[in-house]
Amino acid sequence: MAGTVSDPRAAAKRDAAVRAVDAVRSGNVVGLGTGSTAAFAIEEIGRRVAAGLLRDIAGIPTSNASHRLALEWNVPLTTLERHPKVDVTIDGADEIDPVGRVLKGGGGALLREKIVATRSARWILVIDQGKLVPHLGARYPLPVEVVTFGWQAHVEALIAMGAQAVLRRSGEHPYVTDEGHYLIDARFPNGIAEPEALHHELRARPGVVDTGLFLGLSSEIVVGAESRGSVLL
Repeated sequence: MAGTVSDPRAAAKRDAAVRAVDAVRSGNVVGLGTGSTAAFAIEEIGRRVAAGLLRDIAGIPTSNASHRLALEWNVPLTTLERHPKVDVTIDGADEIDPVGRVLKGGGGALLREKIVATRSARWILVIDQGKLVPHLGARYPLPVEVVTFGWQAHVEALIAMGAQAVLRRSGEHPYVTDEGHYLIDARFPNGIAEPEALHHELRARPGVVDTGLFLGLSSEIVVGAESRGSVLL
């Protein structure tokens, strides 16, 4: 399960996720996000499929974890190769700034999440109030996905840019993404001053696959609350 509604934050996440699923229609190709809030959406889609409220759904998971959860809830699955155009994707976010720029990747699935987001006619982000920030990097480090060969050079480059950069680990071993890459978490003490410039500078480095900065994407934002929420466009 994604969480218990006795936790106020979990209740807000569930509220946002359930209301976002109202955008899904029978026959839709649906991007299935990754993380605790997106998990609530996958569960709700599964419930509606089981109840006959949604028919002919084709889900595209953004991670192995979302794939497993979708199978658990009997959500029919497909691939981007079979359905390259996604009607709606429901996903979470780590941070969203006042102009709609997004930081993601805390769950380690930023690459697949970004690929699916860019193929989606509607990209709905489900969050609790705490994910709205004055500027990106205010609370969460920026994940940078890199190939395993030569990863240390990217840590050194990020430190030279003023970040506190470390290789993400799973226990004693490096964390490995679903695509077989490493993640470097870069925390900028004063936040990220120029997200676009930073993203392009990092992407220009050989070996950097992508960053957790989701920029220039039109999103619909559903902010959940324990009892009621609001939709921001």
